[in-house]
This record gives sequence, C-alpha cells and structure tokens, in this order.
Amino acid sequence: MNTSDSLYHRHRFPAEIISQCVWLYFRFALSFRDVEELMSSRGVSLTYETVREWCLKFGQTYANGLRRKTARPGDRWHLDEVFLKINGRAHYLWRAVDQDGDVLDILVQSRRNTKAAKKFFRKLLKGLRYDPHVIITDKLKSYSAAKAEVMPSVEHIQQKYQNNRAENSHQPTRLREKAMRRFKSAGHAQSFLSAFGLISSHFRVGRHLYSANGYRTAMKARFAVWNDVIGIPLAI
Repeated sequence: MNTSDSLYHRHRFPAEIISQCVWLYFRFALSFRDVEELMSSRGVSLTYETVREWCLKFGQTYANGLRRKTARPGDRWHLDEVFLKINGRAHYLWRAVDQDGDVLDILVQSRRNTKAAKKFFRKLLKGLRYDPHVIITDKLKSYSAAKAEVMPSVEHIQQKYQNNRAENSHQPTRLREKAMRRFKSAGHAQSFLSAFGLISSHFRVGRHLYSANGYRTAMKARFAVWNDVIGIPLAI
C-alpha cells in the first residue's frame, strides 16, 4: 500500500479532490461554503461539512509533511506575540518566523509571562530540533527570562523595529480571524493556525524577490513538494 492509498483509505472522493479542497481553504481566505461552491462550479458535488471534516483530518497532516520535506529553516528566529480575543477572554498568539519569513511554529496561550515564553521556546526546540544562532524579539521581559533558562548560549537581540518580520507575519492571521468571525476557542485557534501557518507560508515565496521566470520556477518547486506530501504525482 503506497502513501496515497493509506492516507485516503476508505474515502469516497479521490485524493486530488480532497487535497484541492484543503489547499484552497488554508491557502486563501475562503470559508467552507466558499470551497463547496468553487468545487461545485467544477462539477464536484459535496457539502461544506465534508470540506470541514477533510480540513480537520488532513490539514495538520499536510503541514507536518511540509515541515519534514522542506529544507531546514534559517537560524535567525524572529518571535512575537499578538493579542487574540476568544469568547470575550484575552489570549495571546505566540509566533516564530525565520529570516525569510517562513513560519516556524505558533502557540496560543492565555498568558504572556515567563512561563508562557518558556513553554513556547521548548515547543520550538522540540519541533525544529536545532538551536538558532540568534533570536530577535520585542522588549517584553518574559523573553529574556525564558531565554536565560531555556537557551542561555543563544544571542538575543531586543531592539525597536528589528522585529518587523515577525510582526508582519501576523497580518494573514488577522485576515483569517476576521473572515472566520473570530476563533471559537483556544483549541480551535491552535488547531487551525498550526496548519494554516505552515501551509500558507509554504506558498508565499516573496514575489517581489524574483523575476517572472524565477517566480514560476520557485512555485513549481513548492508545488512539487506539496504533491509529494499529499501523495499525488506532479502533473507535467
């Protein structure tokens, strides 16, 4: 049994349709009903609840596959936290990106103290399995205290405007939060954003950095990795 057979075993729809629906939902600011309508325009009849179930089942699986298949991220980590209001309560989305803007990991927590910072650092190190050369944060004191305990030998930069890369990485999340009319719970935010961050950043290659031919080549390479992850051969 190959990867595709085992991953999509006992599903009525083929892998091409399932993976296309998951890609549309996580790559663009679409609702489940939007994806249902797009697929209907192509002659595929399914419900938005089916799309929801596929995204819940395959979204994180695809994201984990992208993490394994892509090259190791950079060694300059930009970290930042942003406020989220969930069911009337304050939560904080902790996010780390590398120097190229690729999302490394996220964590939704109800605090932004030293304990929360240490938990996020440990999650990063466990998932990435290497230490950064330098971390760049804002001037929140929790970062310094947590870094001194978890990553004492790593250089730490805390300067104004140095962390714009991490702050800018929150913008796609804000767009999705608005489209989804806020997250329903901390678990819902964590589940969605864990997959969304990796999948969406995989296809954001920085169009302004490439010539037209270079951009097409870069995107072809990204889609080749994606097709490998979802278990579908790349169309020639």
